Amino acid sequence: MDGAWTALALSLKVAGWATLINLFLGVGVGYLLARRRWWGRELLDAALTLPMVMPPTVLGYYLLVLLGSQGPLGAWLMQTFGIRLIFTWQAAVIAATVVSFPLVFKAARAAFEMVDADQQDSARTLGLANAAVFFRVSLPLAWHGILAGLLLAFARALGEFGATLMVAGSIAGKTQTLSIAVYEAVQAGQDYQADLLVALTSITCMAVLLSSSRLMRSSLPQRGQQR
Repeated sequence: MDGAWTALALSLKVAGWATLINLFLGVGVGYLLARRRWWGRELLDAALTLPMVMPPTVLGYYLLVLLGSQGPLGAWLMQTFGIRLIFTWQAAVIAATVVSFPLVFKAARAAFEMVDADQQDSARTLGLANAAVFFRVSLPLAWHGILAGLLLAFARALGEFGATLMVAGSIAGKTQTLSIAVYEAVQAGQDYQADLLVALTSITCMAVLLSSSRLMRSSLPQRGQQR
């Protein structure tokens, strides 16, 4: 029983950090692609969306090559700072961030593209700088769509398995998330443990989805008032 709660706590920790990172990365890149036009924009969009359709084990392999002790980033971190990422909970955060990033990025881009450009232009004519226009006009109007993407990304990160297993492994109490713990329990024939873990996972994901639905419903009147 203690192992199940430990796995749940670790999963929430990993998903929380991944969602926080994607809040900045996804919103920033989504705004950039929504408001800037250049010849390679759609190509970059396709490349950033790849984690949504690519098998998680393939993503895990790429991350393993990148972050491993012989990889470019992994070797640099080890030689410069003495940091080893592979088989740590931080590696699980990186895997969950990469896998769930497209959900935030696509939602953010779509939300920013729905913002009326005339409102932003009007704000600039009143003397607001670009940063002020973003935080006082664009972000408030796009926030509801971004929030939906963040909640879905959190749920996706919570259930991440393939990429996490390849770069973080399955170390009980350290890198063993709920989805990995379910797999290990089934492989070991521990049916009671597997049932408990599955129930915890299902309840947690349902709570996230219900929260997402409630937040979106509560935001609709406010959005209408803004218009």
